[in-house]
Amino acid sequence: MKGFKEPSFQDRAAASARAKTTALEKLKSAPKLDEAQLAERAARAAEREAKAAAKREAKQEAQRLEREQALQAKKEQELAAEQERLKAAAPVRTEAELKAARDARYAARKKRKK
Repeated sequence: MKGFKEPSFQDRAAASARAKTTALEKLKSAPKLDEAQLAERAARAAEREAKAAAKREAKQEAQRLEREQALQAKKEQELAAEQERLKAAAPVRTEAELKAARDARYAARKKRKK
C-alpha cells in the first residue's frame, strides 16, 4: 500500500482557486429577483423594524414607569420618616395642657368679637 501523500502548497492553492471560481459561477447563475420580490423583502424589513421600534418603546415606557414608582416609593418613605421624626420631636401634651390651650383660644375669640 502506498502512504498518504501530503498536498503541497501549489496543490492547496489550486484547490482554493477552483473552489472560488465554482462559488463565483454558482452566484452568477442564481436567478435575479424581480420588482415584486424586492418590494416584498423591503416590506418585511420595514415590518421587522416597526416591531423592533415598538418593542424598544414599550421597554423604555416600562423602565420609565419603574423609575417613577421607585421615586414615588422613595418620597413616601421619606415622608413617613419625616412624620416619625416630627412625632418623636413633638412634646407629648397632657389633657390639662390641651384643655388650657383650648380655653385660651376660646377666650381670644370672645375678646375679638367685643
